[in-house]
Amino acid sequence: MNVSRLQAERISGGVAATLPHDSARKHVTGKAVYIDDMPEPAGTLHGCLGLSAVAHGRIASMDLSAVRAVPGVVDVLTARDIPGDNDISPTGRRDEPVLAETNVEFFGQPIFLVIARTRDAARRACRLAKVEYEEQPFVVDIDGLDPRNGRLVTPPLTLKRGDAAGAIAGAPRRLKGRMRVGGQEHFYLEGHIALAVPGEDQDVTVYSSTQHPSEVQHMVAHALGIPSHAVTVEIRRMGGAFGGKETQSNQFAALAAIAARKHGAAVKIRPDRDDDMTATGKRHDFLIDYEVGFDDDGRVLGVDYVYAARCGFSADLSGPVTDRALFHCDNAYFWPAVHAVSAPLYTNTVSNTAFRGFGGPQGMAGAERVIEEVAFAVGKDPLDIRKLNFYGETDRNVTPYHQTVEDNLVGRIVSELEASCEYRSRRRQIDAFNANSRWVRRGIALTPVKFGISFTATHFNQAGALVHVYTDGSVHLNHGGTEMGQGLYVKVAQIVAEEFQIDIEQVKVTATTTGKVPNTSATAASSGADLNGMAAQAAARTIRGRLADFASTRYQVPPEQIEFRPNRVLVGNQEIAFAELVKQAYEARIQLSAAGFYKTPKIHWDRDKGEGHPFYYFAYGAACTEVSIDTLTGEYMVERADILHETGRSLNPAIDLGQIEGGFVQGMGWLTTEELWWDDKGRLRTHAPSTYKIPLASDRPKIFNVRLADWSENREATVHRSKAVGEPPLMLALSVLSALSDAVASVASHKICPRLDPPATPERVLMTVERLRREAAG
Repeated sequence: MNVSRLQAERISGGVAATLPHDSARKHVTGKAVYIDDMPEPAGTLHGCLGLSAVAHGRIASMDLSAVRAVPGVVDVLTARDIPGDNDISPTGRRDEPVLAETNVEFFGQPIFLVIARTRDAARRACRLAKVEYEEQPFVVDIDGLDPRNGRLVTPPLTLKRGDAAGAIAGAPRRLKGRMRVGGQEHFYLEGHIALAVPGEDQDVTVYSSTQHPSEVQHMVAHALGIPSHAVTVEIRRMGGAFGGKETQSNQFAALAAIAARKHGAAVKIRPDRDDDMTATGKRHDFLIDYEVGFDDDGRVLGVDYVYAARCGFSADLSGPVTDRALFHCDNAYFWPAVHAVSAPLYTNTVSNTAFRGFGGPQGMAGAERVIEEVAFAVGKDPLDIRKLNFYGETDRNVTPYHQTVEDNLVGRIVSELEASCEYRSRRRQIDAFNANSRWVRRGIALTPVKFGISFTATHFNQAGALVHVYTDGSVHLNHGGTEMGQGLYVKVAQIVAEEFQIDIEQVKVTATTTGKVPNTSATAASSGADLNGMAAQAAARTIRGRLADFASTRYQVPPEQIEFRPNRVLVGNQEIAFAELVKQAYEARIQLSAAGFYKTPKIHWDRDKGEGHPFYYFAYGAACTEVSIDTLTGEYMVERADILHETGRSLNPAIDLGQIEGGFVQGMGWLTTEELWWDDKGRLRTHAPSTYKIPLASDRPKIFNVRLADWSENREATVHRSKAVGEPPLMLALSVLSALSDAVASVASHKICPRLDPPATPERVLMTVERLRREAAG
């Protein structure tokens, strides 16, 4: 290593460095290897799922002879061919079969699997099955169901603090209403895929596009009836996931493994986009009933919520999703008295699942609706009502689940953004514009985000990592987190580089595999860097400590005179290249490999009582959005968005900014253009890009200003005092919905709350405009 390199004052790519994603160049050049790009083993077979054609019923007969007769078809598997447990329910409720046996509970439920020599043959053969059903009554929509007495897929949650009913009854002013919040398709660029390769004895290796390799490992083992040690699950990268690959990967992996073990050949399953969208879960849509009591100034005195969710035919993750919706029914606001109940309702639809925010966005939508209703009722700017009801810093700081908010930054964030985006002057300009514009109206809104960070299932808040240092000074890093485009790998590599004080080019992150780090948690809940970063840091510090002890002993200097400097180590008065010290340590038989482990402290949760400290800390942000709408067509444009978001001491500002921008646009899609629609036969009709509209590049705000709060520092002892950034930015898009509502309200001189429900499609905007005009005139 040359002298100038040794004398460099800073390492390349340490913590807080602005680095691109480690695979960015591969992404844009098409060189990133996803599972479908991997060379297929000789003789690889291909699977295609046969899906049910009714929403609810009993399978009376299933004739698969024509399917088996198709040239190239090797086998057709049904529930009878599952050697182990025909269940992949992630919560152990035994309500989600790998393949339906006698009953089907939603249109598109997998009932058989075709195995063929080509993917095309498997797909064509699937269509030839002759299945007869005894159809039964079905329920697709939750509108009309009784949330307090309807059939539930999992027990509900109740949060309460104070006497909400009494506070509402005694309030000077009261109102109630209902809000419908739509669901959302994940629309990951890479669909679900699994490639199973059988090994010797009972072994099988599964390459699965999953956020939760350990759960896939366990589900495959259960379905095969073998121990978990016989199953290895590996994933280098996913082409997007957003929560849709937390549990939904289990089915494809289990079926591929079953077929691979039966036929002694590799089996790949990659469903079409239509089948993927039909057979896999989505973001839960909600019906939110609310009642609020408040005073003449607009201060909320008490709220009562019922959050009813369309969960589908099985529990999946609906319990924790609806729990988290309640956890965020306050957003950034202090409700002096609150009562909130969840209702995870059964429907004959695909089981809804995790999606970025995990119920938090729907919970916040209910909070923002209450604020908007109160603002219209007292005739004030919604921003003023928001600020009036913010959590306090020393009082008014206890959540509905009895956790004290100790790190409240919402006031500072909102005040800074309000000033920097010139909210007040733009509000006046918009009012003047609307007064003189007959057809086009503008709106503006500034909304906050307070999002709790941790898995609410406390036991998931743990992580492991494995670090090897080789004799040339290069480092191998493996951890339980998965890379889905969010930049986790590069962040954790930066943490390890920082610990050893070596350039990041010396750190190699390898594919996540259950064979290296066991019993991992899903990469979800925005906790990937928090958990895996701390585990990797712990492993690196163990090795660094061994190196320091070795150097102290060998060179006879006290430990306090050992200092790791950029790519070198100061030992007393001499500097030794990092690689040279490593080589010396190896020759002295010093262990240069370590496992690291981390568990989040301080958190606890008693679900039965509805009390605890479920979140380690909160992440804060705010967004101000300006829109224009055409009141003749309902079409609209997002003219400008200003965002201020805090990520503590950012591990990588470039990655964090990308997450904020992407999260905002994805949230905007959920709240505006993305609409799921089932017909009267229970069929999902929005199952392809032709019928399901995600935001285009042209839909992004014309002016898009995004800043990190560079003054922020996590008060909790997270890795380098950073904060999570995966999920919180999505909820910044609530400002888009509120701005659209503000524009719509202008047609009735802001006298009537529009109650604009998401998704605020152009049709819904137009219908709301027309309704407000009628109400204002009548």
